[in-house]
Amino acid sequence: ADEQHLSTRREESSDAKQGALADEPHESLLEKSPGVKVTSSKCRNVTTRGNSTREPTLTCSECSYETTTKRDLVCHLQTHQRDTKFNCSVCSFKTVRKSNMIRHARTHDGIKPFECSVCSYKTAVKYNLVLHIRTHTGDKPFECAECNYKAASKSNLALHMRTHTGDKPFECVECDYKAAHKVSLILHMRNHSGEKPFECAACNYKAAQKSHFVRHMRTHGGFL
Repeated sequence: ADEQHLSTRREESSDAKQGALADEPHESLLEKSPGVKVTSSKCRNVTTRGNSTREPTLTCSECSYETTTKRDLVCHLQTHQRDTKFNCSVCSFKTVRKSNMIRHARTHDGIKPFECSVCSYKTAVKYNLVLHIRTHTGDKPFECAECNYKAASKSNLALHMRTHTGDKPFECVECDYKAAHKVSLILHMRNHSGEKPFECAACNYKAAQKSHFVRHMRTHGGFL
């Protein structure tokens, strides 16, 4: 019995060492990768359902990829580190996948092979058509686990979740303003730059935001 107990302890010790060694390469690569930042996505002032808690989120700063495991992030980072095989002859776009290059090339030649059977909408990307069709069907397959919000696309659900987590990844370089959405930061930056791209054709009024411009146009009786 004593020999069996000692054998079991040795196996447990060996498994623990192997687990620690397996984690070391991933920890090392994460520390050496400049394109990685760790952000906490724990809910603040939000009532969670059940006893579920959110894990810290690992985010790739090269793209919008997010995961809760370091192993998955390491695998994802390799897609940025690979030598690109396909280069666009028109612009600086590069990719490791031929399918991505074919899809990108359509942005230059204007080919839009995917057409909506309900309206005149056309797109170069098949998935964009899938999302568009949902505007006709009303299908919203992505549901929020915190409230009754539903979205037609995964990206829209991800944006919505920031209202629960309080995550504001877009930061102003001029002040301490932070935004949950990129478009909000773009609008804010116009406060610093003074840019007002919306100009009234009836007078010399200019606006930084389209909503302000529309409100102004009503003073002209809706003249456009």
